[in-house]
Amino acid sequence: MKNVHRSRSTARGLSLIELMISMVIGLIIMLAVVQVFAASREAYRLSEGLARVQENSRFAMDTLQREIRMVGHFGCVNDQAQTSATRVSLRSTLDGASNPVLDFNRSIQGYEATDTEPGKTLTIKATPDTGGTAYTPSLPDAIANALTNRVDGSDIIALRYLMPDGVPVTSIGGDASKPVFNFDASRLAVLRSGVANPGLYGVADCSSATVFQASAVNATGASVTFNTVKLNGSRTFVEGYTVGQANLYRAESAVYYVGYDADTRQRSLYRVRFSATPGGDLAAGAPEPLVEGVDNLQLLYGQDRNLDTAAPSGYIDRQGTAKTVQESLPADVQLAWRRVGAVQIGLLMSSPDPASARQSDGAAALVGMGVTYTPPTDGRMRAVYQTSVALRNRLYGN
Repeated sequence: MKNVHRSRSTARGLSLIELMISMVIGLIIMLAVVQVFAASREAYRLSEGLARVQENSRFAMDTLQREIRMVGHFGCVNDQAQTSATRVSLRSTLDGASNPVLDFNRSIQGYEATDTEPGKTLTIKATPDTGGTAYTPSLPDAIANALTNRVDGSDIIALRYLMPDGVPVTSIGGDASKPVFNFDASRLAVLRSGVANPGLYGVADCSSATVFQASAVNATGASVTFNTVKLNGSRTFVEGYTVGQANLYRAESAVYYVGYDADTRQRSLYRVRFSATPGGDLAAGAPEPLVEGVDNLQLLYGQDRNLDTAAPSGYIDRQGTAKTVQESLPADVQLAWRRVGAVQIGLLMSSPDPASARQSDGAAALVGMGVTYTPPTDGRMRAVYQTSVALRNRLYGN
């Protein structure tokens, strides 16, 4: 009997109390593991959202800085260089009055969204309103019709210049008023600079530049012919150019803005190029999304001290919106924009994943170029990035 008693004692299991204690301890451990996993996942999503915002902001800033720095580039002269008694630094045979996107005498032009000047508060909607017309100055029809997905409340900037790479003119045919510029056929790709069949060009030496539309481009014989074509009516060349000093460039006219893609539900930095084929009509290219996650763009412009004199001083001592620049010299708006020597950029960036971060109630205010943003509660991480760009082709008045 004694041996049987020992066998029953060794086979005895856990009591109900011991089992419940073990389950509670196990649940506590599992809860701790789940909390650690959730915290790690949240930290990862936060880091990923921040990384995407920073990465996109670098791309967007780099794109805008690179393009804005080209303002005023017309070969080895700029558009505000001092004029001589016989030659003007920049001429354009294009009709900029009826086609403002071809106004190369105004190589930078901003459009200020209404009620977005410094000191204002701007509410950012989860699904933005698009296609508005509340801008100063008013959007030209060509731009308004091309930028149909533009986000309301975001500034717009138009840039016009000659591309940095040109080709030397090897000979000049035709007559002085309707010349034919010949160049090395092997340099045709350089002249086109990535555009399949451009028709807008500029010819420049170190004292003058002329922007024009080609009536024909001979790829085999490598020549660009100027004649009476659609974009300039009966205008002719005034300046003469010399072989060995003159270079040909493709002329660029592009508009940068914040647009919305309803399919992806993303706001992005967009570009629309305006050009024409040789002898063809002005046409707007398709909107090109450049960088995603750009919610808003705000721009301020720095102007030269001298607004009403022939020569700029090189001192940028006034700053304002596109509306301020537009109204600073009503008698000569082209000159007012030629006196812009710096641009300040403010970008409101958001993470592409709506679940990448939670909005914090105690987060610092989002302020860009003096505009305070009120973001939506859509779970996206947002940050403001700002920079200043000197227009290097207009530094020190040149």
